[in-house]
Amino acid sequence: MTTLARWARAEWGPLYAAVRGPLRERRWRAVPLALAAVCLTAVLHVVHQQAWGYGFVQDVGAVRAEDPLWLALLRTPLSLFVPALDLPAWGALAQILLVFGIAELCLGWWRALAIAYLATLAGTLYARLGIWLGPDSPLGMPASDAWVVDTGPSAAVVGLAVFLGRRYRAYVTAGAVIVAMVVEVALKENLAGKEHLAAIAAVLVLCAGAEWRQRRSRVRAGSGSGAPPSQS
Repeated sequence: MTTLARWARAEWGPLYAAVRGPLRERRWRAVPLALAAVCLTAVLHVVHQQAWGYGFVQDVGAVRAEDPLWLALLRTPLSLFVPALDLPAWGALAQILLVFGIAELCLGWWRALAIAYLATLAGTLYARLGIWLGPDSPLGMPASDAWVVDTGPSAAVVGLAVFLGRRYRAYVTAGAVIVAMVVEVALKENLAGKEHLAAIAAVLVLCAGAEWRQRRSRVRAGSGSGAPPSQS
């Protein structure tokens, strides 16, 4: 076995093993969330391109930082499945099918959806914070970004990729995603890039919390097993 093959097995072996079993047993039936998300995204894209549907999609799935917070929170779940206007729709469909599918196979549909929503929500809330901080702050953004339409699955995809990399010890892959997002912001500082970093930060906090709970559980289990037997 070559060095590259050994590295690939160490990097992606656990993730591949987690995906292979459910997909081999149930095939496409194992990823209903990913398939439903792809279909919903495709339908919203087609409707969005129509004169009669553009306003409807904007009303139910377009988020802007200048919107009232309650309205943004209502629109955020559906905004995951509205392709960004400046990117090809097929890219969003491919991202959802691949990353949502792998996450669903590894985590289950509801955990995958919850992490995707957490990452998207972190980006949505960060946009408001960044505009409040203003362009003079390293974490801030210009007030004009409040009018930028914020849609698409990219923050959710980035968050899921980093979470899976941490969970299945594909640290190089997770690190590559993080570095790519940092480079994106360095080369083209825009709202989407900073929202991706906010999504990554939220997921890393989630991972740190999960690891802390696991360590506490192990410590408690060790303390319980080492306790002296009670005397009657």
